[in-house]
Amino acid sequence: MNNYETVFILNPVLSDEQIKETVKKYEDFLVSKGAEMVAKEDWGLRKLAYAIQHKKSGFYHLFEFKAPGEAIEPLELEFRRDERMMRYLTVKLDKHAVAWAEKRRKRNKEKA
Repeated sequence: MNNYETVFILNPVLSDEQIKETVKKYEDFLVSKGAEMVAKEDWGLRKLAYAIQHKKSGFYHLFEFKAPGEAIEPLELEFRRDERMMRYLTVKLDKHAVAWAEKRRKRNKEKA
């Protein structure tokens, strides 16, 4: 099991209900592929650095999870097929990135 982090941007015209439904869909998809969710973060509506599909903002979400390597390709295939998805990036975390992510989560928890 490797550690991964996926950040994805959803279309800003979606309702709150559609966003929750989409996030839940991908979370369930990962779990069905044998992944263990470590953390989820909703970064909310953010302005984009450049227009994507003629949109200037998007809803950002972060998943941090442990999964076998075979789970990533089907996940990204689903991302490519979904018209609600504007961009995504999946990164395999090394031990230093995992430690940094834990520190970030702890710091965010203290702020809340």
